[in-house]
Amino acid sequence: MFSSVKPYEGQQFTALRKQCQHSRTLFEDPLFPPVDQSLFYQVNRVGKVTWKRPKELCDDPHLFVHGISAHDLHQGQLGNCWFVAACSSLASREALWQKVIPDWKDQEWDPNHPDLYAGIFHFRFWRFGQWEDVVIDDRLPTANGKLIYCHSNDSNEFWSALVEKAYAKMYGCYEALDGGNTADALVDFTGGVSEPVDLVEGRYGQEENARNQLFDRVLKVHNRGGLISCSIRATSQADMEARLDCGLVKGHAYAVTDVKKVRLGHGLLAFFKSEKLSMIRMRNPWGEREWNGPWSDSSEEWQRVSKSEREKLGVTVEDDGEFWMNFEDFTKNFTDLILCRLINTSHLSIHKTWEESVKFGSWSRNDDPLRNRSGGCSNNKTTYVQNPQYMFDVKKSEDEVLICLQQKDRRARPKEGKGENLAIGFDIQRVELNRLYRMHMSQEKVCSSVYINSRSVFVRKDLKEGRYVIIPTTFGPGLEGEFLLRIFTDVPSDFKELTVDEPPQTCWTGLFGYPQLVTQVHVMKAVGLQGQDSNGSSDPYVIISCEGEKVQSPAHKDNLSPDFDVKALFYRKKPKKDILIEIYNKNVLNDSFMGQVTLSGEVTDQPQQHTVHLRGKGSQQSNDLPGMISVIIITRNVLTGI
Repeated sequence: MFSSVKPYEGQQFTALRKQCQHSRTLFEDPLFPPVDQSLFYQVNRVGKVTWKRPKELCDDPHLFVHGISAHDLHQGQLGNCWFVAACSSLASREALWQKVIPDWKDQEWDPNHPDLYAGIFHFRFWRFGQWEDVVIDDRLPTANGKLIYCHSNDSNEFWSALVEKAYAKMYGCYEALDGGNTADALVDFTGGVSEPVDLVEGRYGQEENARNQLFDRVLKVHNRGGLISCSIRATSQADMEARLDCGLVKGHAYAVTDVKKVRLGHGLLAFFKSEKLSMIRMRNPWGEREWNGPWSDSSEEWQRVSKSEREKLGVTVEDDGEFWMNFEDFTKNFTDLILCRLINTSHLSIHKTWEESVKFGSWSRNDDPLRNRSGGCSNNKTTYVQNPQYMFDVKKSEDEVLICLQQKDRRARPKEGKGENLAIGFDIQRVELNRLYRMHMSQEKVCSSVYINSRSVFVRKDLKEGRYVIIPTTFGPGLEGEFLLRIFTDVPSDFKELTVDEPPQTCWTGLFGYPQLVTQVHVMKAVGLQGQDSNGSSDPYVIISCEGEKVQSPAHKDNLSPDFDVKALFYRKKPKKDILIEIYNKNVLNDSFMGQVTLSGEVTDQPQQHTVHLRGKGSQQSNDLPGMISVIIITRNVLTGI
């Protein structure tokens, strides 16, 4: 994962530290100096700020004091609870924070060798498909001798303040972190994929089955090392950070620090009883103000749990910002949940292994419709298919597919003011099994993401075997930006961008001809096929042939009236050549013929639907009717395209 870490702005940590050690000076970062421009976009909003090194704030500074913990973090005077909540989640995952804070022992203050300290640190974040190593000096903004932003419980612990400074440098200034999305920070810390869950829209608070399924998903993400955050949506500015009677705060990001099935009862009774409660633990980045309902720190519900179980769960009666809730109350009180999955691509793992494919792309304007790549969403019918198009195959009968579209973050532009991200999204369309060239008209839409001006959008979808095209778009046409598209499947998907509009002309075109027509054949279903197996059933599949090219569908198990729903595309040099559709029964030893039909693909303005009788090979007899088949044919000029 870290074999190709890129130094941010070309600053090499090891070389810079050696220079400082050799010259016996403390590092001063020229790219992020101790001035107001490193704090704010335009105007100082906190008054007089003094930048101090940790040694000026305490006698015995450390990166960590008694290890790292979610309780180390307190938010300070910046509206970045989203970032602090993500840090709290990170602190609970040793394997993850050691990637964000590399060589942490080597970076720690060494009282035995004070001469080696050079006032320089480095941290790593995942940005737009690339891990970047960010170097900072240790000068931190203070007021009245205290840190004004993120700080720790222990006055001599500085990891949280230094990570925050590196993150602020990456985004241009501290103020760029004022208001943001926890999902972005979770991805920046892990390189994972964030899945937002709308608890209200999913009716998880009301529907038990849906809630139980969601809990299993949350538990799986947690147990496999993922990071989780949650919040209560604020509906107005006045609602932001408003405290509810239950103790929770609106418009405020909470870190999920544990997910458990808690055994109820005491002693042997607890061991043999099967009753378990779905529980989730959260932490408020403020380090105070907790949930005061059932299963809060001192509530009587905890008497239903043995002392040893409570100790194992770490239940404490303190206003430290951390608290437990049962999952039903959680889904009734919180509105949004973010699951940051660590996608496992290691074939050595005992858990599910995903095949990852990654493509970088851009939305760009061009007056030529064939070159324009900024067509907007599907509301813009004339320009929609001008967007970038990416094709992939689902090779199993059904496969769970994860798709994440991420735009290059526009917030890291301090000279232009706080940038706004584009509203982005994508559609997935099912296309012909032999599609090789760009689409020129929309096809069957099987799934869409939301359109939102967040940094990334995500879809998890079960798809049937076949070929699909992803069309990533901005909501409006004519907008420009860069994006990263990632897709995860169970088996390799042959993911690639479609860049060519039609078959290329070659030196042989004049001799053998160039396609004049393009025909889409959509075989929808067959009815009343005659059974071929000993059990009276069959496993039929269809072959579509035209001008020497064949396309074969998957077989349909034990079905005499299958919904084939299969498409094929043919670029035709000889428009008068017929289209042959044949149906066979899949057999281990020898596939058997079940019937065929011959059709012509004439040029028409509208799709032509045919429901025709199948016949035996070479048969013209009306009494030889082994079933019927429904077909839609669209034929257009190549330049018009499909």
